[in-house]
Amino acid sequence: MAMTRAQKEAEVAALHETLSSTEIVVLTQNKGLDSTSTADLRVKMREGGVNYKVAKNTLAKIAIKGTQYESLADMLKGPTAMATSSDPVAAAKAANDFAKKNDNFVIIGGAMGEVMLDADAIKKLASLPSLDELRSKIVGLLVAAPTKLAGLMQAPAREVVGVTKAYSEKG
Repeated sequence: MAMTRAQKEAEVAALHETLSSTEIVVLTQNKGLDSTSTADLRVKMREGGVNYKVAKNTLAKIAIKGTQYESLADMLKGPTAMATSSDPVAAAKAANDFAKKNDNFVIIGGAMGEVMLDADAIKKLASLPSLDELRSKIVGLLVAAPTKLAGLMQAPAREVVGVTKAYSEKG
């Protein structure tokens, strides 16, 4: 079913808004993915907090104009989809994990802001910890220091108790 002009304009506006407010765009091609694999891909993307959109290349090229991702227009050839996220690692990680399991799903490149990324850069980015993982590590480090300090402060008191107990048992 062909899209009406109003539908195309709405699609372009929505895509432009998404591209204007995202930290990263990962472009993928999915030649030959069956419906089950496509549904699985969308679920994995959603779980990672990633917006995954298949758009007509002509509409995507129009939507990209005026955003920091204008340089991606040359990569929009063939059956292309965009994975976008506010977490720079999440989109790369979700796309890379799915590409490892499916030969018909290929990462073709992307951009993080105005920095162009090739497929290898996306894969390297995917190996980094996500924002949530980094936050949990920082919280762990912040909690560990006071816990260790409290343990050190209690150690002399325990030693005094141990020495007096040993002395009383000896005597």
